[in-house]
Amino acid sequence: MSEASSGSTRPPRPSLSVVAPVYNERETIDVFVDRTLAALDRVGDAEARLILVDDGSTDGSPARILELRERDPRVSLVALSRNFGHQAALSAGLDAATGDAVILIDADLQDPPEVIPELVETWRAGADVVLAQRRSRQDTGVRRAGFALFHRFFRFVTDFPIPADTGIFGLLDRRAADQLRRLSERNRFLPGLRSWIGFRTATVHYDRAERAGGEPKQTLRRLVRYAMDGVLSFSYKPLRLMTWFGALVSFAGFSLACYFIAKRLLGIETADTGFTTLVTLILFMGGIQLLALGLVSEYIARIYDEVKNRPLYIVAQTHGLDEPPPSLAPVVRRARPARAADVPDEAALGA
Repeated sequence: MSEASSGSTRPPRPSLSVVAPVYNERETIDVFVDRTLAALDRVGDAEARLILVDDGSTDGSPARILELRERDPRVSLVALSRNFGHQAALSAGLDAATGDAVILIDADLQDPPEVIPELVETWRAGADVVLAQRRSRQDTGVRRAGFALFHRFFRFVTDFPIPADTGIFGLLDRRAADQLRRLSERNRFLPGLRSWIGFRTATVHYDRAERAGGEPKQTLRRLVRYAMDGVLSFSYKPLRLMTWFGALVSFAGFSLACYFIAKRLLGIETADTGFTTLVTLILFMGGIQLLALGLVSEYIARIYDEVKNRPLYIVAQTHGLDEPPPSLAPVVRRARPARAADVPDEAALGA
């Protein structure tokens, strides 16, 4: 990872776009908006916009965001037609962002908005990508152990180096954001895609806080899927490991067969291994084969998703965007054409 160079120039009055996905965050959205706008005010000579992407909330979050927009026009809303997932919502926000720098952050306040001025300062010093890396986190129990295990496993299994303890929180220069938008894959792992595009990178450290309110929206099932997207999108090593494991088991079986054949040819008595040993070996080998088939199926399923080429998201409405790009064009409700039964019969009219 390279440090930022001090020779880079930035616009004297840059425009900043802060993108935050929102899913049932009505309890915390007021505090998040207030703290984020206050942090942007501390940046100083910069034009700022906060783009909130509602990912199909059912708790009235979009209505509350529109109320906050009436209070401060810097708040914009992109409402998706349903819940498309965290990564798709972030992609919609990236498509809507037009600033010289784009800041990605979650709206649950675990990533403190007060770090934004430091991100911007590091960007102004010359970094194209600024990663916010956690010094500590407040998760406890299974979630904390799961995150720690994932980062260790991820470093081991991936072919492409991705910094540990970094999520989506961070800053992208305009040219880095544009290159990230070009990547159209469906099963997205944005921290990995952000590292893949390269550019000059710097790191800002922070302490991750607890949620400001409500329950975590990322369930265990979603976190497991997110982890699988990260591993399978950036590594062929699971397939290679399965190949090597299969070769190892085959070699062990061949060696054992040679051992028993040699004992039989030498006339050495062998004890009857019995039915239990045979069943155990069959179940073991069957389990390995099913595991390998399931792993291959995960890769094939992702290929299937890419071939279908469906859009990442569908926008229901936008508020506060000057010129939404074509990908953010809302679905417009059109008047239904008249049915045949509703059209008067010409003969009847003539009569």
